[in-house]
Amino acid sequence: MEPARRRVRGPSATKHAAILDGARTLFLARGYAGTTIDDVAALAKVSKQTVYAHFSDKAQLFARLIERDIAESPSGRHPLVDTMAESDDPPGDLAAFARVHVADVIQPHLLRLRRMLMAEAERFPHLALAWYEAGPAFSTAMFATWFGTWHRRGVMRAPEPVIAAEHFNWLVLSIPLNRAMALPLDTPPFTSDELDRYANLGTRAFIDAYAVTRPGGSDTTAEPRDQ
Repeated sequence: MEPARRRVRGPSATKHAAILDGARTLFLARGYAGTTIDDVAALAKVSKQTVYAHFSDKAQLFARLIERDIAESPSGRHPLVDTMAESDDPPGDLAAFARVHVADVIQPHLLRLRRMLMAEAERFPHLALAWYEAGPAFSTAMFATWFGTWHRRGVMRAPEPVIAAEHFNWLVLSIPLNRAMALPLDTPPFTSDELDRYANLGTRAFIDAYAVTRPGGSDTTAEPRDQ
């Protein structure tokens, strides 16, 4: 069993962070196999011995880096998250959230992280699972809470809110995400206008499929407002 982690403080914390930052740059650019401890030490401007004083080996360094990135994930930070279930304008608010959601997911550094984790899922299954739970599974559970409440309020037909949540997530994300995973990432793979269009059209398809309405029973196919 791996020993318990100790909290790193003072000047040592600065070196610890520099090592993680350097490792992140190299792992994302070169992958796990293409990165060495010597490379990390050089980029972090510390000795190889200092790297080993903080991390027992490359595998532990990789694990700590992924755990840090997962902990800093933007999931659930949108201001609409806490109020969506009681929204007065479900179609409009859902589209507004979708535009932020797709922009968050399609950031080049997160796409590189996704690629790297998928490539190393056999070697680090616990990290791939942790990423899945903190990302897709977290989002699905959050959306299902909204849609279950909307179903009870009578503004949506979603007797299976988890399935509805998965449909929404992939109607919004699947086209840009699948394309982006196959594109060079030296520059952002889409403009903000292109991502907004994917979000708006995905939300519109979801609204039509699940008959999302505004309270009071207004037009069940009302389009989300574009921004």
